[in-house]
Amino acid sequence: MNAPAARQQDPDRDPGLQPERTRLAWRRTTLSGTVAAVLAVKTALHGGTSAPGIVACALCCVLWLGFLSIAHRRIRTLAATTSPTAFAPRHATAAVLCTLAMAVCGAALVL
Repeated sequence: MNAPAARQQDPDRDPGLQPERTRLAWRRTTLSGTVAAVLAVKTALHGGTSAPGIVACALCCVLWLGFLSIAHRRIRTLAATTSPTAFAPRHATAAVLCTLAMAVCGAALVL
């Protein structure tokens, strides 16, 4: 039996809730990014300020805003219809790049 047929016959699965779960996952992810950005600001300002620290902190904040914009757009798309369109590859790539770049900036602040 192939996987799509198995999914259609599964009475426990409610595909109508999937967009809601995905919206909630995006909200949790943006909350995590917010915490990371706030910790970056705290780390950059702790113990005096330096030019590289301020630049890394500012870059973390810009990346966070970019990720927040992508996530908010996806949340609105998921909330608009019961059968949302697929996530555009360019938006997915931008979200991944923002996340990775924010991790690199955070690591630069810690080191």
